[in-house]
Order: sequence, then structure tokens, then C-alpha cells
Amino acid sequence: MSDSAVGERMPIADSGAVDVGRRGVGGGGAELPQAARYAASLLFVALATGFALIVEDRVGAPNLTLIFVLPVIAAATAFGWGPSLIATVASVLAFDFFFTEPKYNLAIASASDAWAAALLLVIAAIVSAVAAESRRRQLAAQRAAEQAQALQTLAHAVVQAGPYPGILAAAATALNQIFRAPSVIFMQEGPVFRPVASAGGARITPAEEEAAIGVRDSGLRTRAENYPFLESEFDFWPVASSDDRRWVLGVSFMNSGRSRPAAPDRFIEIVGAYLAAAFTRPG
Repeated sequence: MSDSAVGERMPIADSGAVDVGRRGVGGGGAELPQAARYAASLLFVALATGFALIVEDRVGAPNLTLIFVLPVIAAATAFGWGPSLIATVASVLAFDFFFTEPKYNLAIASASDAWAAALLLVIAAIVSAVAAESRRRQLAAQRAAEQAQALQTLAHAVVQAGPYPGILAAAATALNQIFRAPSVIFMQEGPVFRPVASAGGARITPAEEEAAIGVRDSGLRTRAENYPFLESEFDFWPVASSDDRRWVLGVSFMNSGRSRPAAPDRFIEIVGAYLAAAFTRPG
């Protein structure tokens, strides 16, 4: 790749203010790693077991099953389906081991205790499914709101007709917020083609520059680590305007900590349209 292809190498400003880590239900801060979420679910069960041991003398074993529904609800609401399923199984086993005869054994001698354990399993599974689905819908609504806010912020920058570097930075930040992944924008203006904005700690290597040039020349999008740009960690999309400017928008899904979204193109097209509108305005 020649220096004339990308112009003079120079550092680009990275907005870097956006947290691209996975977020919790409330949107504040990063969500726990998967292993920690499963461990927390088991901790919920352990706390419920401790409480049940304290009140065992006052409450019959069948009624103790209600206590073990609580960690399932907590795990499903906080962490989703997988951890809640673990909490369900752990709750049934804890109830069986500590509170049914013979104690400290997974065997159940009493038909009433067996019925209580089976009922706990059914109730906990139902509650787990309902709470996990509620959490999924809440997170989906939160993500949609965040994506809409990112596009609104970019639209405001374009409408305000601010300086071009600010609009480019706003576009890179919008991509970062929409996908929660590092993003970069390359721009062709006259003979010069170079990265002009990035967000989320994007690392622009020679492999990314080569892939961006390939997308610019072919007019076709590419995916990370796909032929012929096997070392690139970004997905790239071409964007053109009515003048001689061209952009290549890049998002590094593989460095986002989550899977590639099913249909990222519609957001790319919107951000690209805003860029084209901003740079073709009069004056």
C-alpha cells in the first residue's frame, strides 16, 4: 500500500467517551462477565438456602419452596435465561438436599416432599421464562432508545451546520453508540484518502487501511477477516456523495464483545446519508 493511496499518515482524534462494554439492565456500567453472572445466580441460591435453614423450624418443608423461587426471579431479572435456568436447577437440588427426608441426600422418601420438589421445579421454570423474556424486551427497548438517541445527536450536528471535523466525529461516535463497537471513518477528498474520525478506541492498522481502500475501489462492503482482507478486524461499507468525496465506514464487531448484529446495513446507510447531506450543503 503506497503512501499516496492514503495520503500522509497522521493521528486521528478518537472520541473515546463512549462505553462499548455490555451494559446492565439499567444501562449504567458494564454488565458482569458470563461466568460471574452464573456465579451470582448460585450465590442467590446459597442466600435463599441460608434463609430457609433459619426459618425451617417455623415453616414446613413444602412452604419453604416459595423461598427458592426468589433466587430464580432475581437471576432471570438481572441476568437472563441461562443464569436463571442454573438457579432453577440449583434451587431444586438445594431444597431436596437440605429440607427433604432423608436430609443431606438427594433421595426423597416422602411423596409430599417429592410433590413439593416437582412443584418448585415447575413454578421456578415458569417464573424464570417470564422474567427472562421481560428482561429481554426491556433490553431491546433500551437498545432501540440508545440507537435513536445516537442518530438524533448526529442529525443535530448536521442541522446545526457545524465544522466538518465535528460532524465526522459525531458520525463516528454515532456508529460506536449504535453498535457498541469501535468505529472509524475514512474519507476521500481529491487525491487524499485517510481515516478522519474514530470512536471506541479503534485501532487503525495498515490492514484496515488496505481493506478500506479495497472497499473504496470496489464499492462493495467487506467483513472482518474475510478474503481478501484476512487481517482486517473491521467490517467496511462504502458511501458516496454527489461531489468527489467518498467515505468508507468501518465497525469492528469482533472487538465489541458481542456477536455481529443481524442487519447493520440500515444504520450504516442512515449515517452515510447524514454525512453526504452535511458535505454537500451550500457554502
